[in-house]
Amino acid sequence: MTTVKAYASPSSTEDLIPTTIERREVGPHDVLIDIKFAGICHSDIHTVRGDWGPQQYPLVPGHEIAGVVTEVGSEVTRHAVGDRVGVGCMVNSCKECENCLKGEEQYCLKGNVGTYGAVDRDGTITQGGYSTHVVVTEDFVVRIPEGLELDVAAPLLCAGITTFSPLHHWGAGPGKNVAVVGLGGLGHMAVKIAHAMGAEVTVLSQSLKKQEDGLKLGADHYYATSDESTFSDLAGTFDLIINTVSASIDISSYLQLLKLDGALVNVGAPAEPLPVNAFALIGGRRSFAGSMIGGIRETQEMLDFCAEHGIGAEIEVIPAEKINEAYERVLASDVRYRFVIDTATL
Repeated sequence: MTTVKAYASPSSTEDLIPTTIERREVGPHDVLIDIKFAGICHSDIHTVRGDWGPQQYPLVPGHEIAGVVTEVGSEVTRHAVGDRVGVGCMVNSCKECENCLKGEEQYCLKGNVGTYGAVDRDGTITQGGYSTHVVVTEDFVVRIPEGLELDVAAPLLCAGITTFSPLHHWGAGPGKNVAVVGLGGLGHMAVKIAHAMGAEVTVLSQSLKKQEDGLKLGADHYYATSDESTFSDLAGTFDLIINTVSASIDISSYLQLLKLDGALVNVGAPAEPLPVNAFALIGGRRSFAGSMIGGIRETQEMLDFCAEHGIGAEIEVIPAEKINEAYERVLASDVRYRFVIDTATL
């Protein structure tokens, strides 16, 4: 075991504090990563505060990890010392079930192993990226292309793949009209990626205060959902709607904005249920779907796509001592558009 510096949540009600944690020794198939940057995801806040269920504390969050390989196990073939790499929301899976064999490890039938707060295959509780180093099995480490700086690449490991995967799966591209609900950490990535895929992109946000940002990021149109005329004016407009909001919204109203056979895909994860009026679905053969992250193969595809198109996250780099302040600012929607921790400050 190796002791490394980290920031951890002592309980669901306390601020995160500096601490040390133990990382396992590098096994034959493991990669040791010197973490350079770690993004702050809204999921981190939900998890450490117990919104999605009880946790085992102390807990080190962070699943948007970018760094450099400093050691590899004796049987590692995919990575070498000095490689620029990333780790996203999962660090293991059964690797044997139907979904894993398809490259959809995120939907492992036995449950994928989350990067933090999960029980790993050896029975230990995983600890995340708000730390100086992490040891991960090589199969769950991806390569960060040279065209991407590590700080703007870190949020791609969650926000990037969470939006790329449904856009890719539901065929966003030329001739498709795509709406993005919410322009936050996920939403700004959805706009950039959908635009790069060639779709016509509309942002649906509560107000117009981020309109200038949205258009700069690649949106063709921007509407305020607080204006009731938005829902009548845009009825039957979209092939695909990506809902990035982690709060309860009136899903049935948004479903009415879809064309025949359109899909509304939820990637935001509110703690409370989202009720749906059946008639909003059956009236236009519409789909209300969900999507998580992507598998390792698709995550690599996303990183390569982002490098090719010059896409990184819009970030504010912070020192570790500002993590708690950053949490409050995320909850107040006061970030454009992702906080990234410089782990050298740990």
